Amino acid sequence: MKKNKLKLAAFTGFLVIFSFVVLNGCAKREIKNINSKGKNVICFGDSITFGYGVDSGEDYPTSLRKILSNTVVINAGVDGDTSVEGLNRINTDVLKKNPRLVLIEFTGNDFLKKVPMTNTIKNIRKMIEEIQRQGAMTAIVDVSAGLFLIEYRVRLFNLARQTNSIFIPEALGGILTNPSMKSDFMHPNKNGYGIVAQRVYSGIKDYLK
Repeated sequence: MKKNKLKLAAFTGFLVIFSFVVLNGCAKREIKNINSKGKNVICFGDSITFGYGVDSGEDYPTSLRKILSNTVVINAGVDGDTSVEGLNRINTDVLKKNPRLVLIEFTGNDFLKKVPMTNTIKNIRKMIEEIQRQGAMTAIVDVSAGLFLIEYRVRLFNLARQTNSIFIPEALGGILTNPSMKSDFMHPNKNGYGIVAQRVYSGIKDYLK
């Protein structure tokens, strides 16, 4: 039992180091469809995008809209959605909304509902392919935090690199461990969502000029 714990600790440590080196040591990459003719920024995801736990207008897409000011930002988040359900509504909620950039935020419910990680990554890849085929840029918003969901972080980074998508790591970093930033055990409050919006903006601002 002790050996297994030591192996798990060593593997976890490796993932942390790997994640830090890879995500912080990468140069700025070319993003597909950077000259997109679309008009709108679509925030596409689950409860974190929807704004669970706060009043209307306190979600991260609304905060992002205020930061971008002259850009239309659409909240296409649905509470409780997995990547499977998101893929099923991509045509209506994303492709028909004239997207310039789509911020894809899934994995939390996949993890909770035990959707195999390989299936989750495949579903997000399909989303990216459909969006890029229409001519829009794609960004992956990673909702891991520290060790929480770190394996998803590494796989999503690799997916972003393979598909020439923007990658926004650890959107919930420092929020999930701070009660003053949360509305419940895993959803931000108004201040927490404001921080998520700032992190998203920092990741996409250079590509919207």
